[in-house]
Amino acid sequence: MKLIILGSGTSVPHPERAAAANWLETRGGSLLLDVSPDAAHRLAQERLDWPALDAIWVSHFHLDHLGGLAPFLFGLRWAPQVRDRTKPLKLVGPLGIKRLLDIIDESNHYRLLEQHFTVEVIEIESGARFEIVPGVKAETFSTPHTRESLALRLTENNGATLVYTSDTSYAEEVGDFAKDADLLLLECSYFRNKPVDKHLALNEAMNIARLANPKRLVLTHLYSDWDGVNLVAEAAQLWPGEIIEAKDGLRLDLSGVVK
Repeated sequence: MKLIILGSGTSVPHPERAAAANWLETRGGSLLLDVSPDAAHRLAQERLDWPALDAIWVSHFHLDHLGGLAPFLFGLRWAPQVRDRTKPLKLVGPLGIKRLLDIIDESNHYRLLEQHFTVEVIEIESGARFEIVPGVKAETFSTPHTRESLALRLTENNGATLVYTSDTSYAEEVGDFAKDADLLLLECSYFRNKPVDKHLALNEAMNIARLANPKRLVLTHLYSDWDGVNLVAEAAQLWPGEIIEAKDGLRLDLSGVVK
């Protein structure tokens, strides 16, 4: 697996952090983990093979994670790069994602799912186990953030494992779900004194890291609270494992930093 951080930030505009989106390359195909309003252009900026994207994962319906889905599908309808595409695009998300797309379609007859290729919409509940792309098994877990929000655990047929929590508040069960992952992509919205309950502050994120004990921890979904703060140094005081601050354009594989 190779992970590219497209957006390490939040819904709040930031000069260096786009909203949530992550590109994952696996042996069985490519995935987009969340699709923020910034995602489509970030894919192009990183020179990624977005016309051949195999699957999109939507963790929940907050706009900084979902808001780029309709524009991306709309763009695909007119993109010359996909006119010869025949393989399906898989769209996987919580119950209700098809209805959301239908409502957007009805607003202006966009026909977002009427592409040159098949778009397969799959609605998933917590605890589901399925193959998201060939050779990659997926498992979901309901996180305490929104009614529909889901964490995702991906395991390649060679045993490599990545867990993406997306947005969550604190629960020990999140750490259990991420147990022994090769790479844990974990939200860490606030440094301290978080203003809302539905996200993690640093101490809570590190408690989850202690429970999960991943080989590598990547902290993402970072508000401007973190500007001017050495995130890795602060986190290292609370957990001794390998910690990486997510930054837009960061490229990782499960054995080391690519870029």
